[in-house]
Parts: sequence; structure tokens; C-alpha cells
Amino acid sequence: MSGNAFWQQLESRAVGESVPLQEALAQIPWNADGLIPAIAQQHDTGEVLMLAWMNRAALEETLARGRVCYWSRSRQQLWRKGESSGQVQVLKEARLDCDGDTLLLLVDQTGPACHTGRRGCFYNLVQGERLVVDQSVLIDPANLYGK
Repeated sequence: MSGNAFWQQLESRAVGESVPLQEALAQIPWNADGLIPAIAQQHDTGEVLMLAWMNRAALEETLARGRVCYWSRSRQQLWRKGESSGQVQVLKEARLDCDGDTLLLLVDQTGPACHTGRRGCFYNLVQGERLVVDQSVLIDPANLYGK
């Protein structure tokens, strides 16, 4: 079954029906770099924290260990959230969207999620003709990363 057909057949499934996880992972339409976007959202408040990328190894590690791991495009290596800052993300729930090309990770975020020291990465608010910073720095990045 092609990847597209796999996701289409899930559209007609009833609540509670399932497919094997490994079968679903094999049908994810990874991009040309073998990645899929992953949105991290605070599980109890709904706050959108960040968007990052995962390859299959990062996703499998996240699901197996319950601690979120991404793929760093800049460093070209696995990036275990919080490994240098201590600001970890514990996975509470993982979801794939309707066509399997985006992940939603419901997490319990310790401290700031953003490398800027802010709670989330979406702190630039478009307000009319202005871009307004609407979140304060919680922890100085120099203290987060020891730079």
C-alpha cells in the first residue's frame, strides 16, 4: 500500500480502531532530508512551544524513552531536548496529522523551550503593521547554555 493510500484508509476508520505503529512509521512521507516537522505543545495548557524536525531515529527514541529527541539540522545530529540546557521535554502524547506529514507532541516542558530563554519560540506577534515581542526572557541564554 502506498503511503498516501495508507493515510487515506485511516480516514474511514472508527474510533478505537488501530494499525501497527511500525506500519504507520514506515508510511510517514519523510521529506527529501528524511525529516518530518514536529510541533511541541504544552500538554496541560495547550501552549504551542516550538517547531523542530525529527528523523525516524529521533521519533523512535522519543517514543521508546518518553523524552523528546529531535534532529538538529544545523549540527546534523540527534538533539535531545534539554541535553545542554536542562530544559527537557517529557512526552505525554504523540499524534500524526491526517496525512502523516506532521507530528504533534504533547509535552511537559521544564522551563523555557526556546533557545532565547523564552517559554516558547513563537514570541514575535504580528500586530497590524508591527512585529511585537510579547514574551519575556525567563532565563538568560548564557546561563542556559554556559556561553
